[in-house]
Amino acid sequence: MDVSQYLEIFIDETKEHLQTLSDQLMILEQEPENMDTINEIFRAAHSLKGMAGTMGFKRMQRLTHDMENVFQEIRSENMKVQPELVDVLFRGLDALEAYLAEIMETANEGTEENEEIINTLNSIAKQATGKDNTPKEEKPAPAPAQTVSGDAAKYKEIKITEYDQNTFDKAKKQNQNIFGITVYLQETCILKAARAFLVFKALEELGEVMKASPSVQDIEDEKFDMDFSIIFFTNENADKIKTTIEAVSEIKEAVIGPFEIASNQEEKSGTVEQAAESAETNEQPAAPAVPAAPEKTSKNVPAATADTKKKETKHPAQKTAKPTVGRTVRVDIEKLDVLMNLVSELIIAKNGLVSMSSADESRTDTDFNEQIEYLESVTTNLHESVMKVRMVPIESVVSRFPRMIRDLNKKLGKKMELHMSGEETELDRTVIDEIGDPLQHLLRNAADHGLESNEERIALGKEEVGNIYLDAYQDGNNVNIEVRDDGGGIDVEKIKKKALEKGSITPEQAEVMTDKEFIDLLFKPSFSTAEKITDVSGRGVGLDVVKTKIEGLGGNIECRSALGEGSSFIIRLPLTLAIIQALMVELGKEKYAIPLGSIQTIEDVAFTDVKHVQTREVINLRGSVIPLIRLNQLLNVEPGDFEPESLTVVIVKKGDKQAGLVVDNLIGQQEIVIKSIGDYIHCSKLIGGATILGDGEIALILEVNTLV
Repeated sequence: MDVSQYLEIFIDETKEHLQTLSDQLMILEQEPENMDTINEIFRAAHSLKGMAGTMGFKRMQRLTHDMENVFQEIRSENMKVQPELVDVLFRGLDALEAYLAEIMETANEGTEENEEIINTLNSIAKQATGKDNTPKEEKPAPAPAQTVSGDAAKYKEIKITEYDQNTFDKAKKQNQNIFGITVYLQETCILKAARAFLVFKALEELGEVMKASPSVQDIEDEKFDMDFSIIFFTNENADKIKTTIEAVSEIKEAVIGPFEIASNQEEKSGTVEQAAESAETNEQPAAPAVPAAPEKTSKNVPAATADTKKKETKHPAQKTAKPTVGRTVRVDIEKLDVLMNLVSELIIAKNGLVSMSSADESRTDTDFNEQIEYLESVTTNLHESVMKVRMVPIESVVSRFPRMIRDLNKKLGKKMELHMSGEETELDRTVIDEIGDPLQHLLRNAADHGLESNEERIALGKEEVGNIYLDAYQDGNNVNIEVRDDGGGIDVEKIKKKALEKGSITPEQAEVMTDKEFIDLLFKPSFSTAEKITDVSGRGVGLDVVKTKIEGLGGNIECRSALGEGSSFIIRLPLTLAIIQALMVELGKEKYAIPLGSIQTIEDVAFTDVKHVQTREVINLRGSVIPLIRLNQLLNVEPGDFEPESLTVVIVKKGDKQAGLVVDNLIGQQEIVIKSIGDYIHCSKLIGGATILGDGEIALILEVNTLV
């Protein structure tokens, strides 16, 4: 059976279990006696093992099985948690993540066996408990299949029809062994059909299942007790088959023996129904652990034809398409109830407008306006509800960072702690998917170059343990994420010297530049003050990429630092990228949208108030000097026919920077849906997208971050 239809569910579930393992191992390292944590790790490893086995990922299943065995010994108090065990478990977790990455890329777990990790796990367990959990090499015995008698061999009850005889004759001509097998499940087994599927999948590698009792469909539907029987054609011996079946977890016993056709000859029937049942055995049972219905082969296909088809599709996993991941959001049922209620109100509003259009002329404009206001209210609430459905806690991104800081602690030899707050702050799913890498870079930067060494901190009178903070909080229509440390801060003089050496600035510019302007040089491409390049990070290396990524999400980043006290990187991101409030403006005969979240004020400026500083137009607004940007010149818009008496200036802000955008006319505030322009039109970075207005006209959305 092709299980690729369940791959996306498997990937999502595996990510959750791996994150649970990471979080709980972090706790276990600090609290080795915490039985709740030990039980939680055991459960996560057990679930991962079962899921990997169901999907046929044997290497992943083997590794999680060994991790589960270790924690079973710890739960049984046969061994204690030691630091070296935690290190090996973290390495095992990295290996599982590597398996998952390979599965996400190719839908296959790859060929890495991770023998060294498995052997180390088993060695630690053996030293602590005296038990040898190392898997024994399979040594197939040359002896013929054993004969089994008694009630245990239920496979003898399988009826063979005249139609089935052809496949038996064919198997004999090919000198294949014909075995009867009865598989008994453990009494505690919950997912019986899943275990049966694993048995069928394991046997698929060794031969062909010719017939099953009960039928394959009944096994799929779990319509059987704690055992099932099959007739199996193979070139292997009975011992190897028995070992293979009993290697599947929760299998109690496999009873196997040669299947004698002669004893069944008296019960030939040759009916169409029995022939169909024979063909049905070529199906494989589905895994019930995932909510999807398995595909079924035709019930009228002869067994010999099905046999040929089976050989042609023996290894479908190698050709499985790359899975599509990261496109799902888990939604609270209450949010869906609100959505459903709003959709029903939308239908009522639509019906009201339809009835008005077909009503008599007694309806007034007031009635029509009331319906429009009602429709507007419903759509606004619908927008808010959809946005809430798209929102995901930032915890899904930052939860992996404590593990990263723990690893850097050991790698760099620095004592450090990560303090996080605001993990429940929500962001749009599209933003969440992109923000992880920039945050990781900033944290690694803080650990490597922000914090001093243990000796330096002690000499400076600081606590030996350095602190890194990751704080997230909502600020209006934006979410702010702050990464800061209590390290040595940024040496502005060092930046100044480096910038002069590289020719990034002139000596004259260096004389008038502020500390903040020097710090902003760190965001320039290929600018770094690091004495040596490390594989962890480099102050400045890659910060241009971080800035580009964040500005691509409609946000901005700024850095604040005090020498000897630490540094702080503040990221501001919009709550959503789908629907925003915008100010509609006119430039000549064209309409543009400016996101409302970037606008500070709108000013009416007299021509005489415009001054020039270093050839740039500026205005003095309440004590602040603000540069002017003539949008019609920047966007090559033809001027309008009218002559304004003053300038209409929209003051926009990005971090601490301000700019005045000169527009011809203000249209008003409007809720707009952002549409991507796509790859077919190569537009300037000044344009962040487009929107369709109520009259069908298209307006371009200005990207304020590139203007300021």
